[in-house]
Amino acid sequence: MNYQEFSDFCKKAFKDNISYITVTEEHIEKLYHLTNHMLKVNETMNLTAIKDEKLIILRHYVDSVFISEYLEENSNIIDVGCGAGFPTLPLAIFRPDLRITALDSTAKRIDYVNGAAKMLELNNIIGISERAEVLANNKQYREKFDYATARAVAALPILTELCLPFVKVGGSFAAMKAQKAQEELALSENAIKKCGGKLADVISKDLLYENGDREQRSVIVTKKIKPTPIEFPRHYSKISKKPL
Repeated sequence: MNYQEFSDFCKKAFKDNISYITVTEEHIEKLYHLTNHMLKVNETMNLTAIKDEKLIILRHYVDSVFISEYLEENSNIIDVGCGAGFPTLPLAIFRPDLRITALDSTAKRIDYVNGAAKMLELNNIIGISERAEVLANNKQYREKFDYATARAVAALPILTELCLPFVKVGGSFAAMKAQKAQEELALSENAIKKCGGKLADVISKDLLYENGDREQRSVIVTKKIKPTPIEFPRHYSKISKKPL
């Protein structure tokens, strides 16, 4: 896909799915360079199973930016389990006001995210390689963020225990989900309550494809109403074997 084809499809994809976003040439240039860079690195490192540029725009970029409307200006965010940089990198491109900490336990992925941020001249990203349950017990990071985000990382009961400890009282944890959002939510009530949260909203939207097909997307928003007890998060092996 050449630059003009990429640009045309990108503008249409965002217009069809996120009408409040104004896509500029600067946005498109950064996304185009990110796409080429990601696919090149992907030849030697497992970053994404999606290699079609149109699907990358829809499933990675549009899907990541969908959450933007619900993030207040100048917020401090931690993206838990950022992987190849989603939603971190697209959010940083479209929302330079956000301060984003990208967290992943795999050092190579954080090196990639930091390298991509430098290449795209994104100065609002800090990448950290550490396990979430370890960093959440570090006083420098515990309950210091306005928002925690997580996309395609784990089931919601597990994510809740890993993410809510990062969020300050009054902030929110936004879990980005595809299918079975309501089913996961029903299993997460105890974890949300025990970690100091309260369900605030479930925002659902269809991701619209070029051929008219649709896929459901949801953002489950948990408000932090009181401090997370010090015993949470537990070690990941305990969280995964016996979710709250």
